[in-house]
Amino acid sequence: MSKAIVIVLDSVGVGYAPDADVYGDQGAATLPHIGQATGGLTLPTLQQLGLGNIPGLIPGSPAIPGVDPVEQPTASFGAMQEVSEGKDTITGHWEIAGLELNPGFHVFPPEPPSFPIDLIHAFVEKTGRGIIGDKAASGTAILDELGAEHMESGNWIVYTSADSVFQIAAHEEIVPLAELYRACEIARALCDPYRVGRVIARPFVGQPGAFQRTMNRKDFAFLPAEKTILQRVQESGKAVFAVGKIEDIYAHRGITESNHTGNNEQSQKAVETYFEDPRDGLIFANFIDFDMLYGHRRDPEGYAASLRQTDQWLAGFLPRLREGDLLILTADHGNDPTWHGTDHTRESVPVLAYEPGKPVRNLGISTGYFAIAQSLATWFGIDPMPRGTSFL
Repeated sequence: MSKAIVIVLDSVGVGYAPDADVYGDQGAATLPHIGQATGGLTLPTLQQLGLGNIPGLIPGSPAIPGVDPVEQPTASFGAMQEVSEGKDTITGHWEIAGLELNPGFHVFPPEPPSFPIDLIHAFVEKTGRGIIGDKAASGTAILDELGAEHMESGNWIVYTSADSVFQIAAHEEIVPLAELYRACEIARALCDPYRVGRVIARPFVGQPGAFQRTMNRKDFAFLPAEKTILQRVQESGKAVFAVGKIEDIYAHRGITESNHTGNNEQSQKAVETYFEDPRDGLIFANFIDFDMLYGHRRDPEGYAASLRQTDQWLAGFLPRLREGDLLILTADHGNDPTWHGTDHTRESVPVLAYEPGKPVRNLGISTGYFAIAQSLATWFGIDPMPRGTSFL
């Protein structure tokens, strides 16, 4: 019984990418800036794996305060630079799974009306409800602005962001979840001709002044044009276990079993459970709290606390790995909570590859996140992926 485990630490970037100026992100650096803002990070497990050794590989990247390099890291360490156009969840995860998106997904303009009038007219007609919003906005701010009006009118709150998204918010006591999800399926079909990365259900509860988004969020992704490493692994006869929003990101393709957890701690427990499953295979997990709760809300203290919690979890989980297992820790983009705005940041991402009993190497900088997919193909002994160089 052996497992390859990929954990995406959502938004945990290590420094601005070479093309960050194109995105207005030159100077962003999620982990280093969190360390600076909080007086230094305390992440002994990640530090020993080699996290502090990674910024030194990236020209211009500051060190991570509190996470110094170590002479003998216990994991192979490196960084990856995205080649696909964009800095959103789908783009990063798809590239990790072996795909390249050029041109990238369509991004709607931020100023109202953000969405094409024909798209909105068709959405209103097919769902039977009107819309409010129709602009780029923070997911919590738009609830404060329009939540009360939505409760009175029953109209959908529709909004976008700097990512390729069509987001639909609805109060769970006003619109049943089943109806919200059905509206997202309608929007997904309508958005396909525009090449929109995700349609996202954003249910919330509460009263004006105290609205809260719930864990019943659901993502409806554009379908990949090629097979991902998940599909390749599954076709080879191995099990693929998805944790968190992974099943939605890959449109439920290439997945044997999933646990759609709502936060990091639930995801960590799911990884532990799947690790003990007797089937050989791949565990692919997303730890969402860093991005959802702290990056977008520009909360470096909360982000640092969440990192400490995951570091402590890793301290207990790593000793359970056996010779023949593989753990890869990485990220899908940055989300520097000290940066301007509330959107993702175009950054290089870390790679830590831990294999009990195997030699440790400096992996350098990989061009393309799909180095992970190629490495998994190597590890599983299946045909190579079309892109990337294996670091195993």
